[in-house]
Amino acid sequence: VAVVGAQWGDEGKGKITDLLAEAADVVVRLSGGNNAGHTVTVGEKVYKLHLVPSGILYPGTLCIVGNGTVIDPVSFVFELDKLSSQGVDLSNLKISELAHLIMPYHKVLDRAEEERRIHKIGTTGRGIGPAYGDKALRYGFRLLDLRDEAEFRERLADNLARQNAILTQVYGVEPLDLDAVASEVLGAYKRLEPFIADTGLMLHQALRAGKKILFEGAQGTLLDLDMGTYPYVTSSFPVAGGAAIGTGVGPSAIDRVLGITKAYTTRVGEGPFPSELHDATGNRI
Repeated sequence: VAVVGAQWGDEGKGKITDLLAEAADVVVRLSGGNNAGHTVTVGEKVYKLHLVPSGILYPGTLCIVGNGTVIDPVSFVFELDKLSSQGVDLSNLKISELAHLIMPYHKVLDRAEEERRIHKIGTTGRGIGPAYGDKALRYGFRLLDLRDEAEFRERLADNLARQNAILTQVYGVEPLDLDAVASEVLGAYKRLEPFIADTGLMLHQALRAGKKILFEGAQGTLLDLDMGTYPYVTSSFPVAGGAAIGTGVGPSAIDRVLGITKAYTTRVGEGPFPSELHDATGNRI
């Protein structure tokens, strides 16, 4: 089952995903970064989930962060530490070794580019777009690329020379230091290393075993990179097809799609919103 947003995101997918996760064997996050997420309330406890799938609150449920996501390693470690401090068991969490990293320079570029735009996108400034951009340009780093520290540093030096040239000459921003960037990323990677796995293989094994798999979407259809209100969109594929692209399974593995809507519509960021209310009623909603 794939759960996707049918509007601009914030439809309440987290509540539905949490409800269905109780009966699922595997819950998989398929796309996006820590610009999205769900808030789940259990009794008096409130859990803020940005990249960790909602199924993490159910002991024994395998939770996978798929290859279609982009991961800010420092923020992800912070999220895991927060959940752990709330008593959440993280032993069943797995992160795709093919997931790309949000590097420190991606966040600087994101904010600088938004500042430069005449028509603002309304980005969260968390480096999501630049990370996906580098993925398409073949400058990105996957989690598995950090296994060899010497090779990573060599590639990082080349990447950072390019990024610093852009930062200084195009945006007038201070350059980033190679050692500082490497230390920050590698330090967080060491914390994440126990969770990293070949999740595509794990999913295919679960499918063959007849396990119940829940694909957890982020954002909404109207923010899809292709099908959304471009250019006021996210940088990935939050539509149902993204469940295949972002996890490594074939489309035939998806038996059912649930599109979540709410009775009123909101959107985050900028862009067309024909039904927006600029009055007291809109403010109250």
